[in-house]
Amino acid sequence: MRPILIAPAAIAASAALAACATTPEERSAYEASEAAKVPAATPTGEAVSCIQTNRIRETRVHGDSVIDFVMDGGRVYRNRLPNRCSGLGFEERFGYETHIGQLCSTDTITVLCSPPQPGPTCGLGEFQPVELAGD
Repeated sequence: MRPILIAPAAIAASAALAACATTPEERSAYEASEAAKVPAATPTGEAVSCIQTNRIRETRVHGDSVIDFVMDGGRVYRNRLPNRCSGLGFEERFGYETHIGQLCSTDTITVLCSPPQPGPTCGLGEFQPVELAGD
């Protein structure tokens, strides 16, 4: 799944929405299973600050703080967000905006909630190349 790009106005609107709407039962069930969603991975090199957006083939969200970016050619970069991003793991989709063709550790992502509306905006961490267990 490719990340969905959203317009600047939609990102600005996210400031007005504190979090995605979920019931307490949905949040509890999600939080109980969040840790089990992060597959084991072994670092394969030095972490980098940026990745090329045109090379992102797929993203895999693992809870509220881990995203694997699968690139053309199969290389995987794991991003551990410096802070938990409420609703990211439940929704498993996000948008971002960049003007330089790179997604960097200084950039932010915005959780895309259902029904379609922007949710919380959260900062990224460095991109660690990894080999996933079982790959």
